[in-house]
Order: sequence, then C-alpha cells, then structure tokens
Amino acid sequence: MAAELLLDTGALVGLLDRSQSVHRVCAAFYATWKGPVITSEAVLTESIHLLSGVQGGGPACIDFILRGDVVLVPSSTVSLQRCRKLLEKYSDLPMDFADSTLVVLAEDLNTDLVFTLDRDFQIYRIRGRKRFRILPELTTAARLPLL
Repeated sequence: MAAELLLDTGALVGLLDRSQSVHRVCAAFYATWKGPVITSEAVLTESIHLLSGVQGGGPACIDFILRGDVVLVPSSTVSLQRCRKLLEKYSDLPMDFADSTLVVLAEDLNTDLVFTLDRDFQIYRIRGRKRFRILPELTTAARLPLL
C-alpha cells in the first residue's frame, strides 16, 4: 500500500475549480494516485473559503470529502499544541494554520508526501529534519502559492 498523501488547499482548489490554470495537472495527478489521501479540517475550511466565489464551490469541497475520496482528520488538543509551536517556528514565512495541521499530520502518520502547489512545503520540515516530497512534481515556475 502506498504511503498516505496529504492534501493541501491549493491542490484541492485546483482539483475542483476547472478555471484554475493548474486544474489539468492536479486532476491528472490525482487520477493516478492509488493510496490513501488525508487532509485536515483547516484545509477544508480554507478551500471552501477560496471557492466561495465559484458557483457550487463550497458544497463541492464537502462532497469531495463525503464521497470518501479523502479522510478528514480533526485537530486534537495535542495537535493544536504542536501547530502552535510550528506557527512560531515558521513565523517568518509566515506559516498558515492549514499548513501547520498538515505538518502535524505528516509527523503523526509518518508520511512525507504532500499534494500541494505551495512552495512553503519546500521549507517546512517533518520533526524539524525531514523534507517533504511534493507532488505533483511541477516546474518551479508553475508552482505558485495560492494563499
């Protein structure tokens, strides 16, 4: 079985919004992924907000989760404490809350795979040491932070 793939906001928005320039790349990659996909409630919230201007965008995010395509992991007291430490550590970027929840999930699940368009995941480290493997592998020019 493949390792868990963490789903970030930009990739989810790119998957669901066909008007996004990255939609085809995101959809093509996601269609080939065979392992489990995990995300956080913070990513879902951020995605719904970003898709609020797209007709049916918010409900499409929820439907995507409800179909069982993605496992939604809620935050716990322990994970929120870790998120707080990460937000302080990466305050110079600054790291947003959704990204911090994915770093915590990476640590908890022992995975380094993240489906993202966000360059900051090149900087973040799992347990302060291990780099993320960012999927899909886009050229640097095509990898744009959406938030």
